[in-house]
Amino acid sequence: VSARTGQGVKDVLEALVSRIPAPGGDADAPLKALIFDSHFDQYLGIVAYIRVMDGVLQSGDRIKMMSSGKEFEVSSLGIFTPRMTPAESLSAGEVGYFTASMKNVGDTRVGDTVTNADRPAKTPLKGYKEARPMVFSGLYPIDTRDFNNMREALSKLQLNDASLTFEPESSAALGTGFRCGFLGLLHMDIIQERLEREFGLDLIATAPSVIYKVVTTKDETLWVENPSDLPEPEKIRYIEEPFVDASIMVPGANIGAVIDLCQERRGIYDKMEYPAKDSVIIKFEMPLAEIVMDFFDTLKSVTHGYATLDYEFKEYRKSSVEKLVILLNYEPVDALSFITHRERAASRARVLVDRLKEVIPRQQFEIRIQAQAGNNIIAASTVKPFRKNVTAKCYGGDITRKRKLLEKQKEGKKRMKTICRVDVPQDAFMSVLRIGNDQRNK
Repeated sequence: VSARTGQGVKDVLEALVSRIPAPGGDADAPLKALIFDSHFDQYLGIVAYIRVMDGVLQSGDRIKMMSSGKEFEVSSLGIFTPRMTPAESLSAGEVGYFTASMKNVGDTRVGDTVTNADRPAKTPLKGYKEARPMVFSGLYPIDTRDFNNMREALSKLQLNDASLTFEPESSAALGTGFRCGFLGLLHMDIIQERLEREFGLDLIATAPSVIYKVVTTKDETLWVENPSDLPEPEKIRYIEEPFVDASIMVPGANIGAVIDLCQERRGIYDKMEYPAKDSVIIKFEMPLAEIVMDFFDTLKSVTHGYATLDYEFKEYRKSSVEKLVILLNYEPVDALSFITHRERAASRARVLVDRLKEVIPRQQFEIRIQAQAGNNIIAASTVKPFRKNVTAKCYGGDITRKRKLLEKQKEGKKRMKTICRVDVPQDAFMSVLRIGNDQRNK
């Protein structure tokens, strides 16, 4: 490229323009249009953004979504200038929008192909594949009155984010909320941040989990994304968990620390590459469940912030995992329960119980914290209650008077423990994410 004349830039631009298909393609060709984005309008419903690949789209046409098979009638269409400007038609090579009285979020999935209902295309456009969430987490509004607002907010976010999935769920500790599916940890953080900033919601997020493949003794295959849905141990033949190919770029001085960290998280070493003088790419096969807990934060800590992580789903493999249930006063708290590897269940249970003892505030009654794996209690602790000295006003006299006051206090504490509820703060749920760091520090 000549910096003086700019002739090289001109040639490049002309070459690029020559490759763009000319608008106004064959009007008789079956319509093929790609949906690449959408938004919700209060009066028009869902507005779909499309690029027409073949054929012509006109107002009043009967169209069909090739992934779902649903049919609609186009009520309006136009182009961007950059504002939405009405137009008579959209032909091959043009980018624009259309509305068709679509009210349901699932009617316009990003990547879907739009075609004529009367003369449909034989095959959809290549490349569309429905996104499959890999990380799941429960999101609960702190104020239960925000439940419907949260449902509406998630529906609006799902319009231009086809990989986001959600379904209602209820928890004894947190009330009603949604079980949401994300592509990864970064995706989960972005969605939660948008819900809080754009829609003004105050949320509690449970520990993220992955989807497990469970084969029962009846040869049934279950996809378990919520620990509470895991069948009883005697009904399970085996469980498979997702593994990923992780690529970690680190400075040469931190190779040993990163390898130790990956091996602690059940990683399988693959290979090592040297793209630059002081940089190393270490590749491991790792369980996705170990990454979604706190792996990235720990990785940044051991490399002083210089590491980068990228991972891609590989396959499902058989694994020895089990559900770890947290009990508060002998009542299970499903929002604090998670699935973990059997070899690490005892150590993680002890760390989590100790963390919960620190973050759960003291009450007027005793709070018993237990971690249960299978039918066994593998860790336990107690939050001591506040206690008033009811015998302080007794300056002597018969000992039976003091005993009477102590017994009365004991009965009151017992009755209070029966009818009162343990308030679980947000720190308790976040402590599940910090298990790995606490184990490493110890």
